[in-house]
Amino acid sequence: MKQLLLKIASALALVFTLLSCQSEIVKINTSSGAIEIPSEEFLEIVGEAYFYGYPLVLMDYTKKVSTNIESPDPLRPFAPVNQIAHFRAFPDHNLTAVVKPNVDTYYSIVWFNLREEPQALSIPATERYYLLPFMDAYSNIFASLGTRTTGTKAQDILLAGPEWKGEVPEGLQLIQAPSETVWMLGRIQVNSTEDGSSTVRDIQEKMRLVPLSAFGKKEYTPPKGTFETESLNIVPVKELRNLDINAYFDKVLHLMKENPPSAKDSLIVTKMERIGLIPGNKAQLHSDSFILNKKLQVLPEFIHKKMEDRRANPDPNLIFNGWTVIYENIGTYGTDYKRRAFIDFIGLGANIPEDAVYSNLTYDINGNPLDAGTDYQIHFEADKLPPVDAFWSLTAYNKNEFLVKNDLNRFALGDRDDLIYNKDGALDLYIQSSPTAEEKLNNWLPIPETGPFYLTLRLYWPKEKVLKGNWNPPLVLPSKQEKQ
Repeated sequence: MKQLLLKIASALALVFTLLSCQSEIVKINTSSGAIEIPSEEFLEIVGEAYFYGYPLVLMDYTKKVSTNIESPDPLRPFAPVNQIAHFRAFPDHNLTAVVKPNVDTYYSIVWFNLREEPQALSIPATERYYLLPFMDAYSNIFASLGTRTTGTKAQDILLAGPEWKGEVPEGLQLIQAPSETVWMLGRIQVNSTEDGSSTVRDIQEKMRLVPLSAFGKKEYTPPKGTFETESLNIVPVKELRNLDINAYFDKVLHLMKENPPSAKDSLIVTKMERIGLIPGNKAQLHSDSFILNKKLQVLPEFIHKKMEDRRANPDPNLIFNGWTVIYENIGTYGTDYKRRAFIDFIGLGANIPEDAVYSNLTYDINGNPLDAGTDYQIHFEADKLPPVDAFWSLTAYNKNEFLVKNDLNRFALGDRDDLIYNKDGALDLYIQSSPTAEEKLNNWLPIPETGPFYLTLRLYWPKEKVLKGNWNPPLVLPSKQEKQ
């Protein structure tokens, strides 16, 4: 173990040495020819471009693992592009396509390709809370349909690509997407397993998606699609992290060609073009400098380590009672590419705050990282339960930010569960690896048997006091001494 730690320390020392070398004028061989540029300026542009392209690559891997494979679980199916995949059950610890999945709703997911023609989506009338956010290829939410925004009446939507200029049929509401690739990560509130198999399934069955050319016709049979078994084991965040710098930018440039950047991205696009990173071209980031080539080699891992450090050590200005609470700049990011990449890294598909506020916990009241060797407790006073217009939940995740395997298949607790409240209306939840006493079992949230873990408190359709920062989650307390 000691030798391993010494090797890791030595490797990290090399990384920091390489990244701290003084700048020099270097020759860069690019796909558009050789250029001369100060090495630190070159590295700064490459770093900015890496963050800029991060959602493109992560979204593309996520699409690949959720459209091109045949799901082994019929209750959590995948579907080809331009078809709806309706989840009939909650995700569990086996789901690794996305980090931090929720277990509050059934997903209705569509990956759109709008290049050939627009797609018409019909949504039935329902009193049930639902949410249909639409993300462009850069992971920005550009439209959010559902109970909060568009109400409970039936609606017919025409989703078109950025260049489409056709005529909108009567009865359809046009939504012009900023990219040809779009991800709809729909969610419908589920109150119980029985509720999911009846009410929610009925809502899903009444949703309809057809190409514009088939809208209004009684019969439409979607194409069957093709499936690749080799995609089954892809974990998008890991796959991306393992790409070397040129393989990474090959993907970025290809995806930028398919989904051209918006006008607001002109500055970073110009910087990228200066060093030969041109949409549609191959990436050829090589230098006549040995040191600079080494820096390029370690840059992807260095950036991911930085994001891991940021996750483990949140901005103190965003921490309330130990929770990292973010009320703005989620889901829509403007030109803050580093923030966008970080949010995608820790939770691709995050909603805008008006739809859901996510509070994440890494440390307990004493400033110690959450660890499964300790039992924890969270106490809500009766008048300080999470204030929402929809519902709330608390979910535990393992060190990789996937759901925690446990015998009860219980991955979250919330206001739709059969929780036991105190006589005064207060609520205690018990967060630990082993079961609680029988009388507390309803309030037990399982965590891993060993190692670090994370907690996420989700507030769906949060009340105004949450958005204004006038309510924050309570402290999480160790409920007894560390286990021996």
